[in-house]
Amino acid sequence: MIDEKTEFKSINIAVLTISDTRNKDTDKSGNYLCNSIIEKKHYCTFHEVIKDDPDLISNTILELSKKDKIDVILTTGGTGLTGRDNTIDTVKSIAELEINGFGELFRQISFKKIGTSAIQSRCSAFLVNKTYVFCLPGSSSAVKDAWSEILFYQLDIRHKPCNFIELIPRLDE
Repeated sequence: MIDEKTEFKSINIAVLTISDTRNKDTDKSGNYLCNSIIEKKHYCTFHEVIKDDPDLISNTILELSKKDKIDVILTTGGTGLTGRDNTIDTVKSIAELEINGFGELFRQISFKKIGTSAIQSRCSAFLVNKTYVFCLPGSSSAVKDAWSEILFYQLDIRHKPCNFIELIPRLDE
């Protein structure tokens, strides 16, 4: 539920596509996220496509998480089961905390649309240097589901009874 009495608060969001096959021109999921972020009246402060390489993933996320002007990092890609899907294991190795409920809720939403195939996604969320990192699948359909049914609300301070944004000032307690 959105509380219209509460003032909207824009946040800064970075989008990182992790793929060996995409570039910025063919990055449907990353481009969708950037456009959706701006439509929601947040700021897309970073958008890049990098290879599915564990060192590159960890270095990029660590660098982004240390920037004052980034509140949230959204990754897309590398959450499956194949040998080149390195996102979840890599981010987990540098995270202080895993937000298990995000992946659980995402798979519940996916199950309603794609049935038992939802079990193949390792989509999850973490805190890295007290910065939210949401790791989404590479599929543009899955990214749309994650944005429109979870992140759209949880990244809005007006969403009640609670949301991720109101917790930002308290993440380093």
